[in-house]
Amino acid sequence: MAGSCAGARFLVIAACCILFRWSMAPSFIAQQPRSVPNDLGANARVASVMMAGFSLLAAEQPAMAYDSVVSMLQSWLIGGSLMLIIFAAVLVAATANPLTKRRAEILSQVE
Repeated sequence: MAGSCAGARFLVIAACCILFRWSMAPSFIAQQPRSVPNDLGANARVASVMMAGFSLLAAEQPAMAYDSVVSMLQSWLIGGSLMLIIFAAVLVAATANPLTKRRAEILSQVE
């Protein structure tokens, strides 16, 4: 009885040692970095593309977004009325939901 227990312990210890050895083995070896050629033409192209993109950001913006107070008020009125229309449509859709009406009808019949 004691011999079979010692044999099982030996197998478990041997399996753990083998797993430990496999986990210590290098499973991934990173590639050595290549020497990057010094290509001034590519660097100049990248710099020119970046400058072309940044030039749009550097363009002069108008000082005032609205020409007058009237146009600002008109935009606010249009935006506000659109928001009211959207909220009204959502409210109508919520109150005219046929499933909610059917559930209320069934609930009144059950009681």
